[in-house]
Amino acid sequence: MASAQPRLRVPSRLGDYSVQPRLVLISALAALVGLVAAVVADALLKLIGLITNLVFYQRVATGLVAPGVGEHHWWLIVSAPVLGGLIVGIMARYGSEAIRGHGMPEAIEAIMRGGSKIKPRVALLKPISAAISIGTGGPFGAEGPIIMTGGAFGSLMAQTLSLTADERKTLLVAGAAAGMAATFNAPLASILLAVELLLFEFRPRSFVPVSIAVVVATALRWRLLGAAALFATHQALPTLTPTDLLLCAAAGIVGGFIAWFATMLVYLSEDAFRKLPIHWMWWPAIGGLIIGVGGLFEPRALGVGYDVIGTLLAGHATLALIGGILVVKTLIWSLSLGSGTSGGVLAPVFMIGAALGSILAYVFPPVAPGFWALMCLAAVVGGVMRSPLTGVVFAMELTHQWDAVMPLVVASTVAFLLSVLVLKRSVLTEKVVRKGTHLTREYSVDPLEIFLVGEIMPESFLCFRSGASLAAAVQEAEATWVAGRQKLAEIQRLYPILDQASQLIGAVTRQQLLSGRLRLESNSRAKIDELMVSDVVVGYPDMTLRELANLMAERQVSSVPIVARSNARQVVSVMALDQVLEARVRDVDEEHKSERVLSWRQILPLGGGRVLVHNEPDGAAGSDVDSD
Repeated sequence: MASAQPRLRVPSRLGDYSVQPRLVLISALAALVGLVAAVVADALLKLIGLITNLVFYQRVATGLVAPGVGEHHWWLIVSAPVLGGLIVGIMARYGSEAIRGHGMPEAIEAIMRGGSKIKPRVALLKPISAAISIGTGGPFGAEGPIIMTGGAFGSLMAQTLSLTADERKTLLVAGAAAGMAATFNAPLASILLAVELLLFEFRPRSFVPVSIAVVVATALRWRLLGAAALFATHQALPTLTPTDLLLCAAAGIVGGFIAWFATMLVYLSEDAFRKLPIHWMWWPAIGGLIIGVGGLFEPRALGVGYDVIGTLLAGHATLALIGGILVVKTLIWSLSLGSGTSGGVLAPVFMIGAALGSILAYVFPPVAPGFWALMCLAAVVGGVMRSPLTGVVFAMELTHQWDAVMPLVVASTVAFLLSVLVLKRSVLTEKVVRKGTHLTREYSVDPLEIFLVGEIMPESFLCFRSGASLAAAVQEAEATWVAGRQKLAEIQRLYPILDQASQLIGAVTRQQLLSGRLRLESNSRAKIDELMVSDVVVGYPDMTLRELANLMAERQVSSVPIVARSNARQVVSVMALDQVLEARVRDVDEEHKSERVLSWRQILPLGGGRVLVHNEPDGAAGSDVDSD
């Protein structure tokens, strides 16, 4: 039996983050993606404006206008969304089915299942279909299609180069986040949404390029669309009282329930459409009929609705408009989205949240004009999208109400808490899960990244000398198998073979030793070298367990000798896969094992007593000093 007590050395190559110089190249490509995304966002908004003006006002103009402003014939309000839905259904069937939906689930699916590859036709058809759907009165936002289109351009650029799937993902998300930033002039919220929803990691290799793309897109957006806040408010908030913050929590609860209700409606609608005995190509037209009927009751619920959101956040909306938006917008958006038409979710969620807060303003004490609308906007975003930080920052960037951070945190967090308690999935992830892909949005440090191999590896191991008798080796190995039978993890599965200078020259597996018994029947003088494999995969004590696990997966081995970094032939231990997972066991214990560390009998005496202070400059004895 050989034993080793290696001196651990943490190498300089290990750090807080793992970064490669290639990050500079990906960041440069992301800057180009940001430029394209800003241009695409501007073009899509103008295309939506053009179609809206043509359909509802019979004029050629590209400015964003509300379909419901002014007098329209009832047949136009009903038929326009139906015609738009029919066109979208035809484009989806004969062009690309990927244009169906509101953009973000499709981007998530491309990342999770498609290797971050998006087909070129999606980059062309998605914005056109969205412009038709929204321009003909669809109650959707432009940001979802822009996210999908910006992500498509990032993916297409990556596909023309020799990049990894992770690098393609980075450029896809860079395009998506840049498109959102260019749409809302909300760069920080766009970066947060990328981290909370699309990247599934927080690492420099993705965060830096995404941030660069967002900054470039926002800077270009200022030149194309202006730098002002989309829904600027112009009042400073008074000092809030604890009662105000408690009411913000109450607003968060109400917003969380609205988020739950809207999410359930979306997927109840989707389930209902799936039961229809007609091809899904016709579903968006039926969704358009729902939109048109809703538009007869509240025409201002049609379209993107930026003007209505601004009115609600300014506190100028009438009770009739507030009620109409809250009821009609929620119903037509939720029910028509389930039809598979093309359009985003953020702008409708903003409007629904702001309308909810405007209702609460009639009940809650006044704080500032539009204050409760802003609180509920953040709450509904935090509940629907399950991205509380994004909800907070979005609310501030959309209005430049920077002094509202504390109440926004309260409202958004409470709504997020309620949402995760009552809903397993969000409106953005349920669609992906229904296609068979499980995803989690919980981020934590991998315990395999925390521990080094040297902290976990066994202190003793069995090895054999080159030229040793096979019979003796089998006998010695069998003795360890019997001793370790009570705990499978203690059974060594790989045995290093050393030369006369105790240097590694090969290895033999437990399975080979078991088969070696048959060899002994025909040749009792067989040597261990006859079973030895000379091509041995090795690990190092200063590797993280994750590095070692990746190495074992790449080389398809379940046990490796651990050798000294200074001498790759000096074996210091042997690690098996189940020992690598020891860190996982510790992590599970920390999560589920409850224990009482301190009792009140230990805590109470710490509040007082007598402390002995030694002060003997002249050889005097120490003195007792009372401590209260």
